Amino acid sequence: MTELVTDPLLVALDVDGTLVTYGGVLSEETRDAARALVAAGHHVVISTGRSVHGTVHVWDELGLTQGWAVCSNGAVTVRIDPAAEKGWTAHEVITFDPSFAIRLLVEEFPTVRFAAEVLGEGYRLNQEFPPGELTGTQHVVSVDELCSEPVTRLAVRAPDMTDEDFDHVVKRLGLHDVTYSVGYTAWLDIAPSGITKASALETLRRELGVNPERTVAVGDGRNDVEMLTWAARGVAMGHAPAEVREAADEVTGTIDDDGVLAVLRSLT
Repeated sequence: MTELVTDPLLVALDVDGTLVTYGGVLSEETRDAARALVAAGHHVVISTGRSVHGTVHVWDELGLTQGWAVCSNGAVTVRIDPAAEKGWTAHEVITFDPSFAIRLLVEEFPTVRFAAEVLGEGYRLNQEFPPGELTGTQHVVSVDELCSEPVTRLAVRAPDMTDEDFDHVVKRLGLHDVTYSVGYTAWLDIAPSGITKASALETLRRELGVNPERTVAVGDGRNDVEMLTWAARGVAMGHAPAEVREAADEVTGTIDDDGVLAVLRSLT
């Protein structure tokens, strides 16, 4: 029988490019290492920009039958609950009015595509996204309809722009009433003001009674920067952009090296 630790860790793990490859593959070794941490009494928390419905299969594949997941870049925190209808129950859901950001971006990018998250289901879109980029149900509606309801997360896509041009214009516009992060492609995730993976993890840490010095986070994206600086031990994946690696306490291997595995094994 595994002896449970008396001073548990909170281990926050990004999904895409960290836990799983960009093709969606989770290695057996990483799965086993994560399970070993849970069996020892540590809190392994999935922390992702993905929606909840896009995350369920990740914790299923990891074999997590209890615990927590921070989704939508911190706007949604759920308790993993196999007995619940969808396999989870909402713990904290934070929304914002997307209308200002939508109007501002439409004026700058007339062909911009928006996806407003519908919790646990899918998205409402003003036009279709490139194939394979979104999960769940997808309903095309007008821009006015997108502006009519509060949302947990707004994904913005400008597929005809380069990453650099998109990043430059977004910074120039100044979205002060929301929190945003630009991804690897011309993709922007907008969340409620002040909400990040780190803010959700800090709330969860306090509720679970985990010592701040017992926090670990691993990630590879710009939306992981706050999480990496929040953790007592922030680890960037080796392929992460320079700004992400600079924000971390250390750098592990790339996703091709299964870099997260070395971190997980170092915790047991």
